[in-house]
Amino acid sequence: MRPDLVLAQGTDTALRAAPIAVDGHTMGPDSLLRYLQIKVHHLIQERSWHSIRVVGGYDRQAAISQHEKTGKPFNFERPTAEVHGHDLMIKAFPGNDYVHHYALIIATYLAMTGRPADTVTYQLPETALCRAAVEPIDLDLASDLVIVGWGLQYLAPAGGVWRRGPGYAWQRAVVHGRRVVYLGFRHSIWGDVAGRVVTRLAELGARDVVYVGKVGALSPEIEPNAWLATGNESLVGGDPVEWDDFFGDFAAAQTGVHTGVHVTSPSILLEDRDWLSEHAEHAFVDPEIGPMGAAARQAGIRFGYLHVISNNLARHYPADLSNERHSDVIRRRALLVDHIRDIIANRLAIRPT
Repeated sequence: MRPDLVLAQGTDTALRAAPIAVDGHTMGPDSLLRYLQIKVHHLIQERSWHSIRVVGGYDRQAAISQHEKTGKPFNFERPTAEVHGHDLMIKAFPGNDYVHHYALIIATYLAMTGRPADTVTYQLPETALCRAAVEPIDLDLASDLVIVGWGLQYLAPAGGVWRRGPGYAWQRAVVHGRRVVYLGFRHSIWGDVAGRVVTRLAELGARDVVYVGKVGALSPEIEPNAWLATGNESLVGGDPVEWDDFFGDFAAAQTGVHTGVHVTSPSILLEDRDWLSEHAEHAFVDPEIGPMGAAARQAGIRFGYLHVISNNLARHYPADLSNERHSDVIRRRALLVDHIRDIIANRLAIRPT
């Protein structure tokens, strides 16, 4: 059994979050620590706690992390904290992958900063809670293309009106005669959460879902922030999952776009050198694409992804997940977002849907 899945002492439902072996991680210790420092709640960085438990719960009334990014309309909310004397409860948006991932972040950060990590446990949320967390999405999406994810404020038409719901915002447009809804979330839709979002969108009438985000490359020659990624297959739990691709062969045929088999990983912390060796023949990695593709296939709708390649696990490049706020990274990604917008529009223009 993996050490991070051992039952915590004296509990029936809490799992121990063991820190990873830092020396074997693909990011390297310096970049990894910088990555953790921008993710860990400030109350954990400022003082020690007798215990830290990560649970599923979307609670913006609890203590908000001072490390949340400012000036972003989407994906800026991070897990919140609730103080119980000398104990801390961390509330992450309900999803197994996200709760586990954030617990690994905390435990590894504590270990890297010389503090006890055996105080960290996590409790996976019940399935009913995970499903209920996405039910507030309530839009009429009959036959629409829904574009979900990152960079939406630049993909949507300039001057459009964003309307707000609980934890999300959306904008409607017509692109080459096709109704399009741009849907962004303030919180993270990490891993299995993203799959449940697709299921919910299909229930609301969506016919196609496109996910725009960021992936890591597994081939050493691919420079970060210079290419896009697409495809129609992912390894999920080691099993291949294919879906009816919204883009067909169109996106892969465009300049500056790589295609290949994606690998679904529930946490960046688990992507060490052994993991990379096991998956080196594949193309990309992220937590969401596989669950979203599987959910779309089950719902009988089309799904496509078109992502910025943000980092490379197989070779060191100056840009990685620890310095995404650097001005040169932002500039280069802005050009790629323009390319994504053009590819989606051209796909709608030249191929009947």
